[in-house]
Amino acid sequence: MNITLTVNGQVYDLDVEPRRVLGDVLREDCGLTGTHLGCEQGVCGACTVVVDGAAVRSCLMLAVQCDGRSVEGLAGPDGEPHPLQAAFSAEHALQCGFCTPGFLMLAAAALESDPAIAADPERLRELLTSNLCRCTGYEPIRRAITRAAVRP
Repeated sequence: MNITLTVNGQVYDLDVEPRRVLGDVLREDCGLTGTHLGCEQGVCGACTVVVDGAAVRSCLMLAVQCDGRSVEGLAGPDGEPHPLQAAFSAEHALQCGFCTPGFLMLAAAALESDPAIAADPERLRELLTSNLCRCTGYEPIRRAITRAAVRP
């Protein structure tokens, strides 16, 4: 099936099988390996991407569902890191790095839709429980999101 995806501002005209998930198409057909596929059941959150402003699990969304839609990343056109990426580095919010892209995209979508979430520890904790990290203990991730939210 022919679909068109706009990923980070670049248009991709693709011929995909209807059963293929978005995460596989991003990695294999678009050559964008920043999306990590972990459990492939929607539980771990490593594959989280932002589609038309909403955080979604790319292992559960079929690529054909994204025809004509926009999938966004974080780095600016000049390669400058997004404030969330800089904050994750500053707060040591990544160790092995496997879950990091999913957390970044989850946080970016959450902060875009409701910047106040970073100031509410309970809501931020609840948000972060939707993704799994085995290395950081979540506290550095929470600090990084809070730091990025207050950055001018």
